Amino acid sequence: MKITRIFAHRVELPLVEGSYKWSGGKSVSVFDSTIVGVETETGLVGYGEVCPLGPFYLPAYAAGVRTGLRELAPHLLGYDPRELTKLNQRMDAALKGHAYVKSGIDVACWDLLGKATGLPICTLLGGRFGDQVRLYRAISQESPEEMARKVAGYRAEGYTRFQLKVGGDPDIDIERIRAVRAMLAPTDRLVADANTGWTQHEALRVVRAVRDMDVYIEQPCLTYEECLAVRRHTDHPFVLDENVDGLEMLLRAKADLAMDVVNLKISKLGGLTKTRQVRDLCVSMGLAMTLEDSWGGDVTTAAIAHLAHSTPEELRFTSTDFNSYVTVCNASGAPQRMNGYMRASTAPGLGIQPNWDALGPPVIDVTSHHDAAASPAATV
Repeated sequence: MKITRIFAHRVELPLVEGSYKWSGGKSVSVFDSTIVGVETETGLVGYGEVCPLGPFYLPAYAAGVRTGLRELAPHLLGYDPRELTKLNQRMDAALKGHAYVKSGIDVACWDLLGKATGLPICTLLGGRFGDQVRLYRAISQESPEEMARKVAGYRAEGYTRFQLKVGGDPDIDIERIRAVRAMLAPTDRLVADANTGWTQHEALRVVRAVRDMDVYIEQPCLTYEECLAVRRHTDHPFVLDENVDGLEMLLRAKADLAMDVVNLKISKLGGLTKTRQVRDLCVSMGLAMTLEDSWGGDVTTAAIAHLAHSTPEELRFTSTDFNSYVTVCNASGAPQRMNGYMRASTAPGLGIQPNWDALGPPVIDVTSHHDAAASPAATV
Protein backbone atom coordinates (compact mmCIF):
# COMPACT_ATOMS: atom_id res chain seq x y z
CA MET A 1 0.00 0.00 0.00
CA LYS A 2 1.44 3.38 -1.05
CA ILE A 3 0.42 7.01 -0.61
CA THR A 4 -0.59 8.43 -3.98
CA ARG A 5 -2.37 11.61 -2.93
CA ILE A 6 -2.54 14.04 0.00
CA PHE A 7 -5.26 16.67 -0.05
CA ALA A 8 -6.89 19.11 2.34
CA HIS A 9 -10.13 21.03 2.80
CA ARG A 10 -10.69 24.20 4.79
CA VAL A 11 -13.85 24.36 6.89
CA GLU A 12 -15.08 27.07 9.24
CA LEU A 13 -16.50 26.00 12.60
CA PRO A 14 -18.69 28.68 14.25
CA LEU A 15 -19.24 28.30 17.97
CA VAL A 16 -22.60 27.38 19.47
CA GLU A 17 -22.14 30.01 22.20
CA GLY A 18 -21.03 32.68 19.73
CA SER A 19 -17.52 33.17 21.11
CA TYR A 20 -14.88 31.52 23.26
CA LYS A 21 -12.78 33.70 25.56
CA TRP A 22 -9.74 32.97 27.66
CA SER A 23 -6.76 34.71 29.30
CA GLY A 24 -5.35 38.00 28.08
CA GLY A 25 -8.54 39.06 26.31
CA LYS A 26 -8.09 36.41 23.60
CA SER A 27 -11.23 35.18 21.89
CA VAL A 28 -12.43 33.25 18.84
CA SER A 29 -15.90 33.07 17.29
CA VAL A 30 -15.18 30.94 14.18
CA PHE A 31 -12.48 28.28 14.14
CA ASP A 32 -10.48 27.69 10.96
CA SER A 33 -10.06 23.93 10.60
CA THR A 34 -8.18 21.82 8.03
CA ILE A 35 -9.38 18.34 7.09
CA VAL A 36 -6.50 16.27 5.70
CA GLY A 37 -7.00 13.29 3.40
CA VAL A 38 -4.38 10.63 2.60
CA GLU A 39 -5.23 8.35 -0.34
CA THR A 40 -3.57 5.13 -1.51
CA GLU A 41 -3.45 3.22 -4.80
CA THR A 42 -5.95 0.73 -3.32
CA GLY A 43 -8.64 3.42 -3.15
CA LEU A 44 -8.60 3.59 0.65
CA VAL A 45 -8.58 7.11 2.09
CA GLY A 46 -7.83 8.15 5.66
CA TYR A 47 -8.72 11.46 7.29
CA GLY A 48 -7.34 13.73 9.99
CA GLU A 49 -8.10 17.23 11.25
CA VAL A 50 -5.98 20.10 12.55
CA CYS A 51 -7.55 23.16 14.16
CA PRO A 52 -5.22 25.52 16.05
CA LEU A 53 -6.75 27.74 18.71
CA GLY A 54 -5.63 30.86 16.85
CA PRO A 55 -2.00 31.97 16.36
CA PHE A 56 -1.90 33.50 19.85
CA TYR A 57 -2.29 30.26 21.83
CA LEU A 58 0.43 27.82 20.73
CA PRO A 59 3.07 28.15 17.97
CA ALA A 60 0.51 27.07 15.37
CA TYR A 61 -1.92 28.81 13.04
CA ALA A 62 -4.51 27.66 10.54
CA ALA A 63 -2.88 28.97 7.36
CA GLY A 64 0.40 27.49 8.57
CA VAL A 65 -1.16 24.01 8.55
CA ARG A 66 -1.98 24.29 4.88
CA THR A 67 1.29 25.98 3.90
CA GLY A 68 3.18 23.25 5.73
CA LEU A 69 1.17 20.53 4.01
CA ARG A 70 2.13 21.95 0.62
CA GLU A 71 5.77 21.73 1.68
CA LEU A 72 5.59 18.30 3.30
CA ALA A 73 3.16 16.27 1.19
CA PRO A 74 5.38 15.69 -1.88
CA HIS A 75 8.00 14.02 0.34
CA LEU A 76 5.52 11.37 1.51
CA LEU A 77 4.18 10.12 -1.81
CA GLY A 78 5.07 6.48 -2.34
CA TYR A 79 5.42 5.70 1.36
CA ASP A 80 3.33 3.01 3.07
CA PRO A 81 0.89 4.83 5.40
CA ARG A 82 0.67 1.75 7.64
CA GLU A 83 4.36 2.07 8.60
CA LEU A 84 3.69 4.89 11.03
CA THR A 85 7.07 5.10 12.74
CA LYS A 86 8.85 5.16 9.40
CA LEU A 87 6.42 7.75 8.07
CA ASN A 88 6.96 9.99 11.11
CA GLN A 89 10.72 9.75 10.69
CA ARG A 90 10.29 10.81 7.08
CA MET A 91 8.12 13.77 8.08
CA ASP A 92 10.66 14.90 10.67
CA ALA A 93 13.48 14.66 8.13
CA ALA A 94 11.55 16.57 5.46
CA LEU A 95 10.24 19.34 7.77
CA LYS A 96 11.95 20.30 11.00
CA GLY A 97 9.56 21.13 13.81
CA HIS A 98 6.00 22.23 12.99
CA ALA A 99 4.46 19.25 14.80
CA TYR A 100 0.94 20.53 14.21
CA VAL A 101 1.42 20.37 10.42
CA LYS A 102 2.26 16.66 10.67
CA SER A 103 -0.60 15.80 12.99
CA GLY A 104 -3.37 15.63 10.36
CA ILE A 105 -1.30 13.36 8.11
CA ASP A 106 -0.42 11.07 11.01
CA VAL A 107 -4.06 10.76 12.17
CA ALA A 108 -5.17 10.11 8.58
CA CYS A 109 -2.62 7.29 8.32
CA TRP A 110 -3.95 5.76 11.56
CA ASP A 111 -7.41 5.94 9.99
CA LEU A 112 -5.99 4.12 6.95
CA LEU A 113 -4.33 1.48 9.14
CA GLY A 114 -7.64 0.84 10.85
CA LYS A 115 -9.49 0.56 7.56
CA ALA A 116 -6.82 -1.77 6.14
CA THR A 117 -6.98 -4.08 9.16
CA GLY A 118 -10.70 -3.73 9.83
CA LEU A 119 -10.01 -2.51 13.37
CA PRO A 120 -10.94 0.68 15.25
CA ILE A 121 -8.00 2.91 16.16
CA CYS A 122 -8.50 2.42 19.90
CA THR A 123 -7.84 -1.30 19.42
CA LEU A 124 -4.66 -0.52 17.49
CA LEU A 125 -3.61 1.94 20.23
CA GLY A 126 -3.75 -0.78 22.87
CA GLY A 127 -7.36 -1.72 23.54
CA ARG A 128 -10.62 -0.31 24.79
CA PHE A 129 -10.67 0.50 28.50
CA GLY A 130 -14.13 0.85 30.01
CA ASP A 131 -17.47 1.51 28.37
CA GLN A 132 -17.23 5.29 27.97
CA VAL A 133 -15.01 8.36 28.29
CA ARG A 134 -15.79 11.05 30.84
CA LEU A 135 -15.87 14.59 29.40
CA TYR A 136 -15.12 18.01 30.76
CA ARG A 137 -16.75 21.25 29.67
CA ALA A 138 -14.61 24.33 29.07
CA ILE A 139 -16.29 27.49 30.38
CA SER A 140 -15.46 30.64 28.44
CA GLN A 141 -14.20 33.59 30.50
CA GLU A 142 -17.14 35.76 31.59
CA SER A 143 -18.33 37.37 34.80
CA PRO A 144 -18.37 35.06 37.85
CA GLU A 145 -22.17 34.97 37.78
CA GLU A 146 -22.37 34.10 34.08
CA MET A 147 -19.76 31.36 34.39
CA ALA A 148 -21.60 29.86 37.35
CA ARG A 149 -24.84 29.95 35.35
CA LYS A 150 -23.23 28.12 32.43
CA VAL A 151 -21.73 25.50 34.70
CA ALA A 152 -25.15 24.86 36.23
CA GLY A 153 -26.60 24.38 32.75
CA TYR A 154 -23.92 21.97 31.62
CA ARG A 155 -24.05 20.10 34.90
CA ALA A 156 -27.75 19.50 34.24
CA GLU A 157 -26.69 17.92 30.91
CA GLY A 158 -24.53 15.36 32.72
CA TYR A 159 -21.09 16.98 32.91
CA THR A 160 -19.17 16.51 36.17
CA ARG A 161 -15.82 17.97 35.06
CA PHE A 162 -15.39 21.68 34.36
CA GLN A 163 -12.45 23.69 33.07
CA LEU A 164 -12.90 27.30 34.11
CA LYS A 165 -11.11 29.85 31.92
CA VAL A 166 -9.34 32.22 34.29
CA GLY A 167 -6.01 34.02 33.86
CA GLY A 168 -7.53 37.49 33.95
CA ASP A 169 -7.78 39.96 36.84
CA PRO A 170 -6.76 37.87 39.87
CA ASP A 171 -9.47 39.35 42.11
CA ILE A 172 -12.19 38.50 39.59
CA ASP A 173 -10.65 35.07 39.02
CA ILE A 174 -10.90 34.36 42.73
CA GLU A 175 -14.60 35.27 42.55
CA ARG A 176 -15.01 33.05 39.47
CA ILE A 177 -13.52 30.04 41.23
CA ARG A 178 -15.55 30.58 44.38
CA ALA A 179 -18.84 31.20 42.54
CA VAL A 180 -18.54 28.02 40.47
CA ARG A 181 -17.19 25.74 43.20
CA ALA A 182 -20.01 26.78 45.52
CA MET A 183 -22.68 25.33 43.26
CA LEU A 184 -20.91 22.04 42.43
CA ALA A 185 -21.29 18.71 44.18
CA PRO A 186 -18.34 17.44 46.27
CA THR A 187 -17.70 14.73 43.66
CA ASP A 188 -17.51 17.21 40.76
CA ARG A 189 -14.07 18.28 39.56
CA LEU A 190 -13.18 21.92 38.89
CA VAL A 191 -10.06 23.03 37.03
CA ALA A 192 -9.02 26.69 37.05
CA ASP A 193 -7.13 27.00 33.77
CA ALA A 194 -5.18 30.25 33.43
CA ASN A 195 -3.69 29.35 30.02
CA THR A 196 -0.40 31.08 31.05
CA GLY A 197 -2.33 34.29 31.87
CA TRP A 198 -1.08 35.10 35.38
CA THR A 199 2.27 36.48 36.40
CA GLN A 200 3.91 34.50 39.19
CA HIS A 201 2.87 36.88 41.98
CA GLU A 202 -0.73 36.97 40.69
CA ALA A 203 -0.88 33.19 40.58
CA LEU A 204 0.39 32.97 44.14
CA ARG A 205 -2.29 35.43 45.29
CA VAL A 206 -5.01 33.33 43.65
CA VAL A 207 -3.93 29.95 44.99
CA ARG A 208 -3.60 31.36 48.50
CA ALA A 209 -7.03 33.02 48.30
CA VAL A 210 -8.72 29.76 47.28
CA ARG A 211 -6.67 27.43 49.47
CA ASP A 212 -9.89 26.24 51.17
CA MET A 213 -11.50 25.32 47.81
CA ASP A 214 -11.43 21.94 46.03
CA VAL A 215 -9.92 23.07 42.72
CA TYR A 216 -7.15 22.03 40.33
CA ILE A 217 -4.76 24.74 39.10
CA GLU A 218 -3.79 24.49 35.43
CA GLN A 219 -0.88 26.24 33.66
CA PRO A 220 -0.94 29.43 35.73
CA CYS A 221 2.07 31.16 34.14
CA LEU A 222 3.91 31.41 30.85
CA THR A 223 7.18 29.69 31.71
CA TYR A 224 7.82 26.31 33.23
CA GLU A 225 9.96 27.83 35.98
CA GLU A 226 7.18 30.21 37.04
CA CYS A 227 4.65 27.36 37.10
CA LEU A 228 7.03 25.24 39.17
CA ALA A 229 7.44 28.06 41.69
CA VAL A 230 3.65 28.32 42.08
CA ARG A 231 3.35 24.54 42.33
CA ARG A 232 5.82 24.53 45.24
CA HIS A 233 3.72 27.04 47.16
CA THR A 234 0.34 25.33 46.91
CA ASP A 235 -1.17 21.97 47.82
CA HIS A 236 -3.82 22.17 45.09
CA PRO A 237 -3.61 19.42 42.47
CA PHE A 238 -1.60 20.87 39.59
CA VAL A 239 -1.99 20.50 35.81
CA LEU A 240 0.55 21.42 33.13
CA ASP A 241 -0.45 21.94 29.51
CA GLU A 242 1.29 24.48 27.28
CA ASN A 243 4.77 23.81 28.71
CA VAL A 244 4.71 20.06 27.98
CA ASP A 245 5.30 19.74 24.23
CA GLY A 246 7.25 16.49 24.07
CA LEU A 247 9.00 13.69 25.93
CA GLU A 248 11.88 15.85 27.16
CA MET A 249 9.62 18.32 28.97
CA LEU A 250 7.43 15.52 30.30
CA LEU A 251 10.43 13.79 31.87
CA ARG A 252 11.74 17.06 33.30
CA ALA A 253 8.37 17.93 34.83
CA LYS A 254 7.99 14.45 36.27
CA ALA A 255 11.45 14.60 37.83
CA ASP A 256 10.65 18.00 39.37
CA LEU A 257 7.26 16.75 40.68
CA ALA A 258 5.84 19.73 38.80
CA MET A 259 2.38 18.30 38.11
CA ASP A 260 -0.25 15.78 39.12
CA VAL A 261 -2.01 15.78 35.74
CA VAL A 262 -0.68 16.55 32.26
CA ASN A 263 -2.76 17.77 29.34
CA LEU A 264 -1.88 15.95 26.09
CA LYS A 265 -3.00 17.60 22.86
CA ILE A 266 -2.71 15.49 19.70
CA SER A 267 -1.69 18.25 17.29
CA LYS A 268 0.70 19.90 19.79
CA LEU A 269 2.66 16.63 19.93
CA GLY A 270 2.47 15.91 16.19
CA GLY A 271 -0.26 13.28 15.86
CA LEU A 272 -1.42 10.04 17.44
CA THR A 273 1.92 8.26 16.97
CA LYS A 274 3.88 10.66 19.18
CA THR A 275 0.98 11.29 21.55
CA ARG A 276 0.77 7.55 22.12
CA GLN A 277 4.49 7.55 23.05
CA VAL A 278 3.89 10.25 25.65
CA ARG A 279 0.64 8.63 26.82
CA ASP A 280 2.28 5.25 27.34
CA LEU A 281 5.15 6.83 29.27
CA CYS A 282 2.62 8.61 31.50
CA VAL A 283 0.92 5.27 32.12
CA SER A 284 4.22 3.67 33.13
CA MET A 285 4.88 6.58 35.51
CA GLY A 286 1.36 6.57 36.97
CA LEU A 287 0.66 10.12 35.78
CA ALA A 288 -2.96 11.10 35.09
CA MET A 289 -3.83 12.76 31.79
CA THR A 290 -6.36 14.98 30.07
CA LEU A 291 -6.53 13.65 26.52
CA GLU A 292 -7.62 16.12 23.87
CA ASP A 293 -6.45 18.53 21.15
CA SER A 294 -6.24 22.28 20.62
CA TRP A 295 -9.67 22.41 18.96
CA GLY A 296 -11.60 20.86 16.07
CA GLY A 297 -14.84 19.29 14.93
CA ASP A 298 -16.06 15.74 14.36
CA VAL A 299 -12.83 14.30 12.96
CA THR A 300 -10.78 15.67 15.87
CA THR A 301 -13.37 14.45 18.36
CA ALA A 302 -13.18 10.95 16.89
CA ALA A 303 -9.38 10.92 17.23
CA ILE A 304 -9.59 12.15 20.84
CA ALA A 305 -12.14 9.47 21.66
CA HIS A 306 -9.92 6.66 20.35
CA LEU A 307 -6.88 7.99 22.22
CA ALA A 308 -8.84 8.38 25.45
CA HIS A 309 -10.69 5.08 25.21
CA SER A 310 -7.37 3.24 24.78
CA THR A 311 -6.00 4.79 28.00
CA PRO A 312 -6.43 3.02 31.37
CA GLU A 313 -9.39 4.54 33.19
CA GLU A 314 -7.55 5.21 36.44
CA LEU A 315 -5.14 7.55 34.61
CA ARG A 316 -7.73 9.12 32.31
CA PHE A 317 -8.51 12.32 34.19
CA THR A 318 -10.84 13.65 31.50
CA SER A 319 -11.30 14.39 27.81
CA THR A 320 -13.49 16.59 25.61
CA ASP A 321 -15.99 16.53 22.74
CA PHE A 322 -15.20 19.55 20.58
CA ASN A 323 -17.93 18.71 18.06
CA SER A 324 -20.55 19.72 20.65
CA TYR A 325 -19.07 23.24 20.84
CA VAL A 326 -19.52 24.06 17.14
CA THR A 327 -22.46 24.43 14.77
CA VAL A 328 -21.00 22.67 11.71
CA CYS A 329 -20.76 18.90 11.30
CA ASN A 330 -17.65 18.10 9.25
CA ALA A 331 -18.05 14.29 9.42
CA SER A 332 -20.64 11.65 10.23
CA GLY A 333 -20.00 8.77 12.60
CA ALA A 334 -18.12 10.81 15.22
CA PRO A 335 -18.84 10.25 18.93
CA GLN A 336 -21.77 12.21 20.31
CA ARG A 337 -22.02 13.36 23.91
CA MET A 338 -24.42 11.47 26.16
CA ASN A 339 -24.82 12.58 29.79
CA GLY A 340 -21.29 13.92 30.01
CA TYR A 341 -19.64 10.93 28.32
CA MET A 342 -18.69 9.75 24.84
CA ARG A 343 -17.63 6.46 23.25
CA ALA A 344 -15.10 5.75 20.53
CA SER A 345 -16.54 4.13 17.41
CA THR A 346 -16.24 0.37 16.95
CA ALA A 347 -16.02 0.79 13.15
CA PRO A 348 -12.64 0.47 11.39
CA GLY A 349 -10.25 3.42 11.70
CA LEU A 350 -11.72 6.61 13.10
CA GLY A 351 -15.20 5.40 12.16
CA ILE A 352 -16.10 8.65 10.36
CA GLN A 353 -17.03 9.79 6.88
CA PRO A 354 -16.44 13.42 5.81
CA ASN A 355 -19.42 15.67 5.29
CA TRP A 356 -18.57 16.94 1.81
CA ASP A 357 -21.30 19.58 1.87
CA ALA A 358 -19.48 21.24 4.78
CA LEU A 359 -16.00 20.79 3.35
CA GLY A 360 -16.39 22.06 -0.19
CA PRO A 361 -13.62 21.66 -2.81
CA PRO A 362 -10.03 20.85 -1.76
CA VAL A 363 -7.66 23.77 -1.19
CA ILE A 364 -4.61 21.49 -1.48
CA ASP A 365 -4.30 18.44 -3.73
CA VAL A 366 -0.85 16.88 -4.06
CA THR A 367 -0.50 13.76 -6.17
CA SER A 368 2.40 11.90 -7.72
CA HIS A 369 1.61 13.74 -10.98
CA HIS A 370 0.79 17.31 -10.00
CA ASP A 371 -0.46 19.73 -7.31
CA ALA A 372 -3.98 20.76 -8.26
CA ALA A 373 -3.85 23.68 -5.81
CA ALA A 374 -1.46 25.69 -7.91
CA SER A 375 -2.49 29.19 -6.91
CA PRO A 376 -1.11 30.83 -3.74
CA ALA A 377 -4.65 31.54 -2.57
CA ALA A 378 -5.32 27.81 -2.34
CA THR A 379 -2.85 27.39 0.49
CA VAL A 380 -4.48 29.69 3.03
